Amino acid sequence: MKQKKKLVMKRPMKILLVLLVIVLVAIFAPMVYRNYYHGKLEKLGYSEKAIAGILKQGKQKDVLEIAYHKTLDQVFQSDHYDEKNFKNYQKIDGNEAISDLADPINKLLKKGYTTEEISAILRTGTEQSIQDFTKREKEEDILLMLKYDWAKLENYDRYVSYQIESREDEENTVTYVNLGLDQPKEMVITEYSETVLANRYRKLGEEYAPDKLTKIKQEYWKEKEEPETLAKVAARAFEQMAKDAGEQGYSLLINSSYRSYEDQQNIFDLYERTYGTAYAENYVSRPGYSEHQTGLAVDVASGNGNVFKNTKEFEWMLENAYKYGFILRYPKEKEEVTGYHYEAWHYRYVGKEIAKKVYESGLSYDEYYIRYLEK
Repeated sequence: MKQKKKLVMKRPMKILLVLLVIVLVAIFAPMVYRNYYHGKLEKLGYSEKAIAGILKQGKQKDVLEIAYHKTLDQVFQSDHYDEKNFKNYQKIDGNEAISDLADPINKLLKKGYTTEEISAILRTGTEQSIQDFTKREKEEDILLMLKYDWAKLENYDRYVSYQIESREDEENTVTYVNLGLDQPKEMVITEYSETVLANRYRKLGEEYAPDKLTKIKQEYWKEKEEPETLAKVAARAFEQMAKDAGEQGYSLLINSSYRSYEDQQNIFDLYERTYGTAYAENYVSRPGYSEHQTGLAVDVASGNGNVFKNTKEFEWMLENAYKYGFILRYPKEKEEVTGYHYEAWHYRYVGKEIAKKVYESGLSYDEYYIRYLEK
């Protein structure tokens, strides 16, 4: 009788232990499960906030099959994540500059844009221009303009208007509008750079000057009275180019190099007094707009002739200048883009790598800058 009582006493203990195990499993199993997937998602590169969103939506297995995807990382951080758009999110290129990517994507999908079109909108837009675009009626065939890497969503209406008026192809339309040819307005440049673009619409201002001006060896001056100077890197490149050309029987000289704001003012005033304002505007930069003020531009002359474009030195420069970092700045048939008449003598230093690319592209520097260098 005593033994039976002892057995009865053990049963409640067993039941309690089983219940305790069940409770512990219920408490800790989800934690282990979440930690397991958290570690895998973290290893793939997902952010903490995105991981929290992925686990909240129960999409961890789906996301692991896809691996890391920048757009998914962004949309899972958003309160606007929409489960029905999950497959579309995977086909869209994200934009880290947008604080809440899911919101505009959802709105654009709802309007009927394709994932390819949305990727283009996100790639070419700022946060404000994208939000503005989501509020307008759906535009057809937007990829005609926005497929180019240098397109800007904020300029979309200008692209459409300019193409109707000019009948340019889409590639040139985007380039020329970004240059401001549709509505010229002044842009003031403040930062010195070897690749700076100065033209009729990009003003250097009075204070803009090269970091270091270096005097060119006197043997390469066309006129011996005043020293010719350039930014150091351009000066050394020109001297090497002239030396190599000389060894091949060519004579390269400098007719004009660095000019200050005041120098350019004097030149413009002289042309204006002599030939009139219209002529001066076409052939001479106004003070503050001249590439010569950068210390990177040089007017090349020949020691064997007075009209540079008719000399053998000109032919040599066309074939070899890029090897030393110089480009023909105002080429023939690009007058409408550059704003200046063809100048066979005007060369600009941009560095060997970029000069080679400009040379091979057949583009003016204005076009190349807008397409590949402008941030």
